[in-house]
Amino acid sequence: MAFGISRLELNEWKRKCLQGEIAFLTHYWLEPRFPGVKTITKVGCCDLERLKKWCLANGLNPAYIHLRDEYPHYDLIGNKQIEILKREHLTDHLHRFKLQ
Repeated sequence: MAFGISRLELNEWKRKCLQGEIAFLTHYWLEPRFPGVKTITKVGCCDLERLKKWCLANGLNPAYIHLRDEYPHYDLIGNKQIEILKREHLTDHLHRFKLQ
């Protein structure tokens, strides 16, 4: 279950994805399979080849890209999420969701 974001933020992420940009959306998240994990960052892009290259460049396996809806995305959690948000200079995500 996702929460902590506005409809405007979600729509902006979708717009960027559809335009072939690498788009980041961090939100609060509760998933029983990952106890203790409270946030997730979805890295989306509808240009699947670009998203695969982004994954490889960041040491991520593109086989884990979610393709089940019209917005392909890779889910980042834990230390990798923090590492990549820092690398991408998305400090607003880190502060807003108390990740550092």
